[in-house]
Amino acid sequence: MTEPTSTSGSPSEAIPRGAFRAVFFGTPQFAVPCLEALTEIADVVAVVCQPDRPQGRGLELTAPPVKKRALELGLNVVQPTKLKTGEFAAWLRDQKVDVALVVAYGRILPQDVLDAPRLGCVNVHASLLPKLRGAAPITWAVVQGEPETGVTLMQMDAGMDTGAMLEQFATPIAEEETAGELSERLSAIGALATRKGLPMYVSGGYTPIQQDHAKATMAPMLKKEDGRIDFTKPARAVHDHVRGMMPWPGAVTTARGKTLKVHATRVTDVPQGKKAEPGTVVFADKTRVVVACGERGVELSRIQLEGKKAIAAGDWFLGRGIAEGDKLGS
Repeated sequence: MTEPTSTSGSPSEAIPRGAFRAVFFGTPQFAVPCLEALTEIADVVAVVCQPDRPQGRGLELTAPPVKKRALELGLNVVQPTKLKTGEFAAWLRDQKVDVALVVAYGRILPQDVLDAPRLGCVNVHASLLPKLRGAAPITWAVVQGEPETGVTLMQMDAGMDTGAMLEQFATPIAEEETAGELSERLSAIGALATRKGLPMYVSGGYTPIQQDHAKATMAPMLKKEDGRIDFTKPARAVHDHVRGMMPWPGAVTTARGKTLKVHATRVTDVPQGKKAEPGTVVFADKTRVVVACGERGVELSRIQLEGKKAIAAGDWFLGRGIAEGDKLGS
């Protein structure tokens, strides 16, 4: 995979490590590398993340990944339940920080919070803005078959990812790459953007660029039902959907009345003489299972039956869980 490319020129002279004070906002694993990068370049006064949530079958109260890593680093962790009362903004002003870095925090920051740091709040957003504003830019970049994406370092305003851009770091998306795999790469690129960009921002080295709002597209929060596969679409779109929905919510359909999760696919041609309605299994043996789409077909590489472990599609056939002529999604 090629290295990310940046849209800016040469950085200004770097300011000394720890020469500015910062607060970090973030919650999931995606944000952890950026937190680690921030500790390398700034005096991190506090880490703000969402409250612990019940998880698993036992609904055990679990700390988010950012909190766990922050405590390992010996940092002060704050988990506010409310941001709009004015109390949190007052607390943030009292920290006397130069800047706040926000990475996948998961909540909208009100204006008084945005204004509390001396230089405001800077966001690491996982798309090349103004494309894919919103909560799930990585997933929708893959689902939409985008050839490239990246990370945008931007000033935050009261809008949804509408602030002025400081720098962008672009990277191609591989044709077989899943959203989960891309997320790991973009997380690392976000750390790179933090190390390079935040000292440059604090030292006044950027000229912010306003977004072209007419070119904006949205990446709304994912819902479980977004995983449903539509075989009437061309095979390439079905394949992009499957890899885009990994790892959550997963690409799903039904087979013989039961829920079927599709983990991996490959675009292929429908065997000669076996064209059928979209969703129909047109070929099945111990090596592969091919399903007709609106255009061409997809080979199911790995599947997971309801209540079972993931298996190769050929093993599914050997167990006679599927046969030619079966209709998926019916």
